[in-house]
Amino acid sequence: MSKYVKWFLWLLILVAAVLWLRWELRPAPVAVKVARVERGMVERTLANTRAGSVKSCRRARLSPSLGGQIARLEIKEGDRVREGDLLLELWNQDLAAEMRLAESQTLASEASAKAACLRAEEARREADRKSRLKKSGAVSEETIDQALTQALTSSADCEAARAQTKVSEARLGVAQANLERTRLRAPFNGVVAKINGELEEYVTPSPPGIATLPVVDLVDDTCFYVAAPIDEVDAMGMRVGMTARISLDAFGDRRFDAEVRRIACYVLDVEKQARTVEVEAVFANSEDALELLAGYSADLEIVLEEREGALRIPTEAIQEGGKVLVFDRAEGLLKERKVEVGISNWKYSEVVKGLMEADEVVISAGKEGVVDGAAARIADEAGK
Repeated sequence: MSKYVKWFLWLLILVAAVLWLRWELRPAPVAVKVARVERGMVERTLANTRAGSVKSCRRARLSPSLGGQIARLEIKEGDRVREGDLLLELWNQDLAAEMRLAESQTLASEASAKAACLRAEEARREADRKSRLKKSGAVSEETIDQALTQALTSSADCEAARAQTKVSEARLGVAQANLERTRLRAPFNGVVAKINGELEEYVTPSPPGIATLPVVDLVDDTCFYVAAPIDEVDAMGMRVGMTARISLDAFGDRRFDAEVRRIACYVLDVEKQARTVEVEAVFANSEDALELLAGYSADLEIVLEEREGALRIPTEAIQEGGKVLVFDRAEGLLKERKVEVGISNWKYSEVVKGLMEADEVVISAGKEGVVDGAAARIADEAGK
């Protein structure tokens, strides 16, 4: 065997060894999750910058308009009350006595007015009789004048007595109003959420400019809405009546259909670096609100634009610079592509250019080894 043939055989053995070594040491294909490029609905949405809240359509933090000692407490926390029900009453025996006095004075005034008006009627009849006798000359002119004057005087006394009765009735109304101010009544049907007071305790109204705890917190639990802060830069794109979706931490991934009912006409500047506009949304299905509690944290997603039949991919598949990784099944490799994106939200993005329907994009980007040119295998498929 010639020397050249020997060298050639050794070279073949060396190449085979290198190829075998490379094969043995090659990295295992990285497991990736992919999603097919498909056609469907894509929306452009915006969401609140901080957590919103579920609020009751009617909520009243009630306190008596007078200070005093609680004499009656007709409720406890959790009780359901109807409009007009008595919630509590302050000690008011003095005002009750004043009202009884006013009632008695009113009755006395009415009796006095009745007597005065009867006398006036009698005087009028007497004046009429004497006027008829004047024709026969049985009475003098002076007597007739006296009778007419007496009739007019008695009529004036009747009117004065009636006026005094109205004064007494007005005084009674004042006494009744003062007594009613010691009673706290429900302004609407609802549930007693909180009571800050007990029997025999004293309550005082809030001084001007100083807020104190309300005695009773009453909540209407049949009607709720969501109020959420939206960044000021998005305010111009919102309109009342837009479709929205509400998500609540207490309900997991469940979404509630809603509609924007109010957009505040001013910007909240409490936080100088994050000025917001408050937006309110009502539940499209009123039955959804029956499961809620006032104070739940809530997120609001407002739909600004919809596009049906758009070519779409999961938004999480898009990397920085508008790039995606496409899985080539034939070669088992990941290939980077530049895409042009249209409208998008947190879930889907519209693809205007760079991908075709049925292409498969990687949605596990950021995982170690998931890079352009890497060998890959599908760990799980997320499609339609």
